[in-house]
Amino acid sequence: MLDKALTSVSKLESAYLAWKALPLASRKQTITRIQEKLLAHTEEYASAITTDMNKPLAQSIAEVKKCATLCSYYLNHIDEFLRPQPLQSNWSESYVRLDPLGVLLAVMPWNFPFWQVFRVAIPNLLLGNVLAVKHASNVPTAAALLDEIFQDETLGFPIYKNLPLASQHVEAIIAHPAIKGVTLTGSEPAGRSVAQCAGKYLKKSVLELGGSAAFIICEDADLNKAVATAVNARMQNAGQSCIAGKRILVQQSIAKAFIAAFTEKVKALKQGDKYDLTTEIGAMAREDLAIEIEEMVAQSLSEGATLLCGGKRTGAFYEPTVLTDVTPTMRVFKEETFGPVAVITTFQDFEEAIALSNQSDFGLGVTIFSQNVAFIKSQAPRFDEGAVYINEMLISDPHLPFGGIKNSGYGRELSHFGVLEFANIKTVVVK
Repeated sequence: MLDKALTSVSKLESAYLAWKALPLASRKQTITRIQEKLLAHTEEYASAITTDMNKPLAQSIAEVKKCATLCSYYLNHIDEFLRPQPLQSNWSESYVRLDPLGVLLAVMPWNFPFWQVFRVAIPNLLLGNVLAVKHASNVPTAAALLDEIFQDETLGFPIYKNLPLASQHVEAIIAHPAIKGVTLTGSEPAGRSVAQCAGKYLKKSVLELGGSAAFIICEDADLNKAVATAVNARMQNAGQSCIAGKRILVQQSIAKAFIAAFTEKVKALKQGDKYDLTTEIGAMAREDLAIEIEEMVAQSLSEGATLLCGGKRTGAFYEPTVLTDVTPTMRVFKEETFGPVAVITTFQDFEEAIALSNQSDFGLGVTIFSQNVAFIKSQAPRFDEGAVYINEMLISDPHLPFGGIKNSGYGRELSHFGVLEFANIKTVVVK
């Protein structure tokens, strides 16, 4: 299998030379055809996602449609992003142009098996790079479909190749001379391993790792909106999202009202058949993941946390759970809870909220609900995060750069920043 993968990478190297030589208009035509496949087969692709990793079908459909939206964004803006940028200097003419690097390796996760691939693939393909993708082993149907989607029969050469490899073979792929960069979305241990390999072989890397985002509700917040948004932020995709609101920090003066309303909405989430479009929460992607969440909750309960609802596991299904009286020393506060568990901690004033939010090894983003927007904006520099969202849950949007700091990784995806990461930012000077 490894030999076959290495051969595929070599073929991509030859394909890259042909792909980058095409005019941008031709590359855009290929991406347009890819987008048309998404729109024509949305339900089929969504069903594959749901079958692979148990995401409720309605959420899988939304994921596929979001990929099509991303295609539109880059198709509309890539000419602007790739236009040479003149710079003032002492020479007659000087400017910067963006050129591709070559074959990139993308190591992708299972929780958003289409979206994570598309947000890497589309800007880089338009730039002129080509991709080898090592997808997560538990989404084989989605991985195979993605390989089909990115094949363009009008080209006569591949621009994307799925590599169904075990994780231990990733270093051998990174070491291949054709690989010019590697991007990974995944766990912190996986990120450390890939970063080490990339550094060893002097390959550029981008890491989108875990998160333990704080979701802060101040006493002047619109409580109804805060509650509804917090439930979605924590429970969407059964809580299996790096940017989910994992630590809910609520001001003491409104804690009782918030907790009551939030718990009521969590209890009301509709469970059931994952193929039913009305189902809101389903099983986790694998039983071992549910067992890990079960152990984290049990340990926190033994340390003094209070269980308000949920807390039971049946196979891979873990009930939507709410824990209060959570302290910063507990695992569910310190570690990334990748599952449908909401942990609630109270704070007295905004200074304490900032301190609690920053008391994390992660730095992907933070949400703050308050009607005093001007004040919250003035406090944004004090949060050690890659993003600050005011009166809105953290989301990844094509218009905005996405990425974190600290143990959440480095580099950015989406927006024009997503084009820059694997571009040769080339200076041209004329005397």
